Formats: sequence, C-alpha cells, structure tokens
Amino acid sequence: MIKVLLAEDQSMVREALAALLGLEDDIEVVAQVARGDEVLAAVGAHGVDVALLDIEMPGCTGIEAAAQVHRRYPAVKLVVLTTFGRPGYLRSAMEAGADAFLVKDAPAAQLAAAVRKVLAGERVIDPTLAAAALAEGANPLTDREREVLRAAADGSTNAELAAALHLSQGTVRNYLSTAIQKLAVRNRAEAVRTAREKGWL
Repeated sequence: MIKVLLAEDQSMVREALAALLGLEDDIEVVAQVARGDEVLAAVGAHGVDVALLDIEMPGCTGIEAAAQVHRRYPAVKLVVLTTFGRPGYLRSAMEAGADAFLVKDAPAAQLAAAVRKVLAGERVIDPTLAAAALAEGANPLTDREREVLRAAADGSTNAELAAALHLSQGTVRNYLSTAIQKLAVRNRAEAVRTAREKGWL
C-alpha cells in the first residue's frame, strides 16, 4: 500500500483529492495537513511514501515544504500541485527536489498514475507547463532582487524597505531599478506583478 500525505489549505479540495485517491486499491491517504509548515512533522509521523503538496499554503509554500522534506527524508517522493501554471514554479519545484509537477485540474486517474510513477523512480511533469518553462527560460532575478521585490509588494517606500532589509536606500533603489530593467517593465508595481505571474517571486 502506498502511503500518501495530502497538503492543501482548501479543505474542500483536500477532501475531494483524498476521496478520489481513496478509491485506488493500492493508495492510502494516511495524513492531511492544511499548512506548509505542518508537512515535515506529518511526513515523519506517518511514514509517508509520497507527499502531495499544493504550492499556495499558509505557513510556507509547497515548494519550501518540498525542500525541507527532500533534505530530511530524501526517500519520500514529492508531487507538487498547482492551480497556476506558472513556468517559474516548475523550475523552483524541481530545484527543491520535486519528482512530479501537475496542475490541479488534471484527471484523478492522472494523479494516481503520477503517485505510482514517482514511486517507481520516474519524473512526471505536466507537458504544457514543461513547454512553457522551456520557452520562458531561467529566472533572471538574483536572490537579493527577489527579496527586495517581495518586500516592495505591499507598497513600502524605499526608506521603509531599507530599514526592513537592513540595506541603504541607494542599494534598495539599485536592486529595484535592475529588477525593473531585467523584467522590461516601467515601475516596481509592474515588476512585482510580472515576477509573480511568471512564478519568479
């Protein structure tokens, strides 16, 4: 029996996935969590074979949770699920150790098949997302530029950003300016929006 953990913050979606997977003869959902920061403990407590992780969760993202599980329990297979087919998410998920990356509206049979395939050592990636990720290319933003853009998302001033990130205002201005240039947009709000849409933040 394949032991599966489901991590999804929307209870209706989580329960529907659990019910669908429960219909499979060889799959058992042994744990369900609603937060990313509950994943690692649940994996350890339930002897999970495969963890199904939604990307957008409170506590930490599914990609961050995948990286934690991959470091602590490298034998556990990781399937990342997303509502948003953002190319940058795919790259980030693979770098975090994910074995599969699927969109949530895939048929239930496809999800069950993915669980079996990753356990057999295969990689499973939604073909449309794979093509989009290849076409998009790598994230052009550095870690620092991403950090400053994330902090700028709430409309903070340069002075506020500088204080929060322990940088000078000039350095904050430089990071924002470089990010705006790299993303070929007009201002920081567009830079934040573009980077989010591509899954680069």
